[in-house]
Amino acid sequence: MSTKQQETTNEEVDLGSLFVIIGRGFRNFFKFIGSIFKGFFDFLITILLFIKSNIVKLGIAYLLGAIFGFIIEFYYPDKYASEMLVEPNFKSVKQLYYNVDFYNDLVEQKDTLTLAKTFNISEDDAASLKKFSIEPIINKNDIINAYDEFINRVDTATVSRYSFEDFKPQFKELDYKTHKIVVVSYKNNVFKSLSNTIISSVVKNDYFERVRNLTNEYLDRTDAVYRQNLKQIDSLAKVYMQVMIAEAKKETSGTNIDLGSQNRRAREIDLFETSIKINEELEEVSEKRSEKHDVINVISDFQAIGYKINGVTKNYIFILGAFGFGIMASILLLFKLNIYLENYKK
Repeated sequence: MSTKQQETTNEEVDLGSLFVIIGRGFRNFFKFIGSIFKGFFDFLITILLFIKSNIVKLGIAYLLGAIFGFIIEFYYPDKYASEMLVEPNFKSVKQLYYNVDFYNDLVEQKDTLTLAKTFNISEDDAASLKKFSIEPIINKNDIINAYDEFINRVDTATVSRYSFEDFKPQFKELDYKTHKIVVVSYKNNVFKSLSNTIISSVVKNDYFERVRNLTNEYLDRTDAVYRQNLKQIDSLAKVYMQVMIAEAKKETSGTNIDLGSQNRRAREIDLFETSIKINEELEEVSEKRSEKHDVINVISDFQAIGYKINGVTKNYIFILGAFGFGIMASILLLFKLNIYLENYKK
C-alpha cells in the first residue's frame, strides 16, 4: 500500500510541476507581448516629444518646402495621362516592352525630332511627351490557366513531379495575359495619335506576322474539319431515323422481336455524345480564332482626352513640404546624436 501511495504522490508532484511550467510559459509569453506594446508606445511617445520640442523649427521647414512647392505648381504645367490595355499574342510581349522602353528613352533624352518622326506628330506634340511605361495587369487566373495548359502538354509523370507551387515562381510579369501602356504628356490631346505606331511597331514584324498567318490557317482548317464532321453526324442521324421509320412500317400484328434495336440506340447515343464533344471543340476553336486573329489585341485604346494627374503624392506642395520636414528632422537628430556622443566620451 505504501508503494502505491508513493507512486500516486509522485504522479501528483509531476503534474503539479507540469502545470507550474505551463503557467510560467504563459506568463513569460504575455510579458513578451506586453514588452512589445510597451516598446512601441515608448517609441511613439519619444517621437511625439521630439516633435513637440522642435515644433517651430519643423513647422518652418515644412512651410518653406510647401511655399517652394506652390511656386513650382504655379509655374509647372499640368500633366495628363492616358492608358491602353493590350493582349499580346505569339510571345510578342517582350518586343512590345522593348519598344515602349525605347520610346521612353527618347523622351528622357529629349530627342523630340526622332519622336516626331516615329509617331508622325509635330515636334511641339513630341516635346510635350513626358513618359512611356508598360506593366502587366496582375490576374491570378492567368497563372492557373497557364498551369492548366502546361499539364495538358506534358506527361503524367512530369506533372506529379512539378506541382502548382513549383510552377508559380516560374511565372514572370511578361507571362500575364493583359498589359497596360501608360503615356504621360503636358498636352491632353496627343494620345490617340500614338496607339497605331505602338501596335504596328510589333505587328509589322515579319516573324510575328508569319506565326499569326500559320496559326490562323491551322485554326481555319480545324474549324472546317469540325463543321464537316458535324454534317456527317447529322447525315448518319437522318439515316438512322429513316431506318427506324421503315422498320416501323413493316411491323405486323404478330409479335416482332428486334434484336438489333438495342445496338442501334447505343449507336444513336454515341452519335449524340460525339456531336456534343465536337460542338465544344468547335466553340474552343472559335475562341482561339478570335484571340489569335491579331498579333496584339487592343482591349481598350488611349482616350482621346487624357485625364489630369492629381493626388496628394503627385502634388509638389505636399512633396516638398514633407521633404523640408524630413530634412529638418534629420538635422535635429544629428545634433542630438552628436551631443550624445560627446557626453558618452566623458
